Order: sequence, then structure tokens, then C-alpha cells
Amino acid sequence: MIDNISWLVIYPEIVLLAMACMIALVDLDVSSARRGATYALSMLTLAVVAVLQALYASSGNTLYGFGNMLVSDAMGNWLKCFACVATMLTLVYGRPYAADRGMLRGGELFTLSMFSLLGMFIMIGGNNFLVLYLGLELLTLSSYALVALRRDNATATEAAMKYFVLGAMASGFLLYGMSMLYGATGSLDIGQVFKAINAGQIRHQVLIFGLVFVVAGLAFKLGAVPFHMWIPDVYQGAPTAVTLMLGGAPKLAAFAITLRLLVDGLLPLAIDWQQMLALLAIGSLLVGNLAAIAQTNLKRMLAYSTIAQMGFVLLGLMSGVVNGHVDAAAVENAYGAAMFYVLTYVLTTLAAFGVILLLAREGFESEEISDLAGLNQRSPLYAGVMALCLFSMAGIPPLVGFYAKLSVLQALLASGQGGYIALAVFAVLMSLIGAFYYLRVVKLMYFDAPLTAANVSAPTDVRVVLALNGALILVLGLLPGGLMALCADAVVRALST
Repeated sequence: MIDNISWLVIYPEIVLLAMACMIALVDLDVSSARRGATYALSMLTLAVVAVLQALYASSGNTLYGFGNMLVSDAMGNWLKCFACVATMLTLVYGRPYAADRGMLRGGELFTLSMFSLLGMFIMIGGNNFLVLYLGLELLTLSSYALVALRRDNATATEAAMKYFVLGAMASGFLLYGMSMLYGATGSLDIGQVFKAINAGQIRHQVLIFGLVFVVAGLAFKLGAVPFHMWIPDVYQGAPTAVTLMLGGAPKLAAFAITLRLLVDGLLPLAIDWQQMLALLAIGSLLVGNLAAIAQTNLKRMLAYSTIAQMGFVLLGLMSGVVNGHVDAAAVENAYGAAMFYVLTYVLTTLAAFGVILLLAREGFESEEISDLAGLNQRSPLYAGVMALCLFSMAGIPPLVGFYAKLSVLQALLASGQGGYIALAVFAVLMSLIGAFYYLRVVKLMYFDAPLTAANVSAPTDVRVVLALNGALILVLGLLPGGLMALCADAVVRALST
């Protein structure tokens, strides 16, 4: 018998699913090239679901449903709310681009975006291995279809094939690791797995074997080295609107599933997975920043930048457990900083790819770094927003990226673990190297002559949203306290139940 609380836990997911199905049916009667009715209904749905999730999060309640398989807590609900907002911005930026390239001949862009968001919701709220995996598969299958949406483009088709093959392998890693943990503990419930491991009656070798595969699967979803191979090729090959769909909201779900599995379920193995995350972070910071320097394609450069940024997230995730024990202050500092980093990174990525989308026009993708030459002379607004994004990613004050990096480094040093000071110094050095390829683009936009005199135009709503997005990057850098407190409180609430 399913109780009322279970239905309450998944009420926003039910609304999203019902509306996604309705939008798919309504779109059958839409004839306009830009799918105006489908777009409006999608935006309304996302706004309603975002408000629902914000109300759930503000209540501060933690609810479990369907036999503890799903959880509704402050952290999960805020991440779902921000995922909705990120998807809305992606559709606002991506719609003109998609319309010019024949990607709106049907409403697949909108419906697949909805189903991928539903997959993220299930991942974020999952409290059971199988539920997490089902959410992950719903997200990835929708993503495969989105990458291949431009059916007449060979590059997009190739990117979809690469993503499908490597994604299937990563899903296999994760599922195999979960099956090993299930075999060792006898449960799929994350809470029960924690209790079984904490009892200390299970062979450590079996648990570590399963843990290695789980961490490998998670590293693929985060895009950490050496499981990063798909990111540059897929980011470059996918239509830019879809690249933004992959590089934005899914990072929030990847953060949530990592926290739920490693901290909620596998905390007694923290000493082991902290070492793995340290190696992944070092590799990501090194490879991401060094490889980005050599890129001439802007989307590919931002792909390697993503890999480096995820290195910082991993540093935050590894510093919340001190000597195998959870300390309230360490949790608040480390996981709150990691959540803040992911949220602000997604915000910055949305604006950066938004500029790339708006500079693209029919028959011209604006993907090369050289395409931004002299952008300030053509459009000071777009150049200003892009400069804010690049300075923020480089970690230059007073933008939000600086505070995000600083908070992660503070959490790393505050844990007082041996070798963490060296890790922090290494991260700072890698950030200095990374600043080179970001500032190179800024120099190009402001000091080089434009290669084309073509006017940069966009619908009013897109320009307004882009300006607000850029302003948020600056405002949150000047006043980060509110969002930082929200992240810390949400994480503490989630991990205290």
C-alpha cells in the first residue's frame, strides 16, 4: 500500500512527467517553424515545477517515500529547482539556434529536454541503487537522442555514437560496482548499505572492488580524468544548443548522485574513496588546463575547462570527511562549498554558451576562438557577458568563480589532513595556468580587429535573460553569502537524516 507521503515526495516529478507527455501530444498540432505553443507550454511547466521544488526546499522537511527508495530533502529540492532554471535558460538561448538549423521540425528538443530533466530529478532524489540507475539511464538515453537530433549533420551523428558507446561502458561500470556492493551487503537501500558496511563484518576487499567501479562510473558522469574522453568530442560535435543541455543541469545531478552514494552510503570507506577522488582531481586539473591551452575550437576549449572545473568540485567532495569521521563543520565547509561551486559553474556555463549560440547564424557556427575577434566592436553587451564568464571561470575577483574556488580551497585546508596543503597549492598553480587560455579569448574580443562586420542580433527576451545571467555572475561574486549559506544549510540537513 502506497501512503500519501510517498505521493507527496514525487508530486513535482508527476507534474513534470504528465506535462512532458501533454507537450508531446500538443506539439502534433503545432505548425509554426519555431514551435511557439510548445515552447510556451514547456517554459510554463518548468517555471511551475521550479516553484514547487523551491517551496519543498524552503519547508526544510525531509520525506522518504516508496519504502525509502526516494527522498525529498532540502539539498535535493534546491538542486532540482536550479536544474529547472538551468533547463529554462538553455531553451531560451537554444531556441533561435535550433530553429535556424531545422531542429524544431518537431517538438523533440522540448520533450527530450523534459525527460532528461525527469531523469535528473530521479537521480537527485534516489535513495536506492536501482532508482539512481534508472534516473541515470533516463537522463543518458534522452541525451543520446538530443546529440543526434540534427540528423543531417555527420559531425553530430558521430558525436552521438561516441557518447553512446562510452556512456554505455560507464553505465556498465556503475551497475557492476552497485551489483558488487549489493552482493556484499545484501541491500540496494543506501541507508542499509551504510549500516551493513559500518558493522564491519564484510570483507574489505569485496567492498573496495565494488567501490572502484562505482567511482569510475561517477567520474565519467562528472567528466573527470581519465574518464573524460567523451567530453571534448561530444561538446564539439553536438549542436551547440545540445552542448549547453549536456554541460549545464546534468552536472547538478552528477554532484547529487556522487554525494548520495559516497557520503550517504559508503562513508565507512571514506579513506579509500578520498584517495581515488584525490587522484581524479589531480588528473582533471592537470589535463584539463594543459589541454585547453592547445585548443582553437571554443567549444572544445570550454570542454577541457569543464574537466578542470570538475577537479575543484572533487577537491571539495574529498575534504568533508576527516580521518574517517564526519565533522559537522567539515561537512558544512566542504560539501557546501562543492555544491556552491557546481551551481555557480552551471550559471557561468549557461551564459558562456548562450553568447556562442547567439553569435551563430544560419550556415555559421561561431565555434572557433578566432570568431570572437573584435566582438566588443560588434556588440559590447555580448563581449561584456563573455568576459564576465571567462574571468569568473579563471577565478578572478570580484566574480563568483573566485569565491567558489576560494571556498573549496578553504575547506581543503580546514580539514587539516596530511598532503592537503600540497593539493591546494597544486590547484592554485593549475588555476594560474588556466587563466592564460581564458584571458587569451578576452584579449581577442577587445583588442583584435573583427573578422566580419555582420550585425549581432537576437530576440529581446534572449538579450534580457543573457544580461541578467551575466549580472548574476557579478552580483553573486560581490554578495556570495546568501547562496553559500543556502548550500551549507541544505547539505547539513540532507546528511543529518
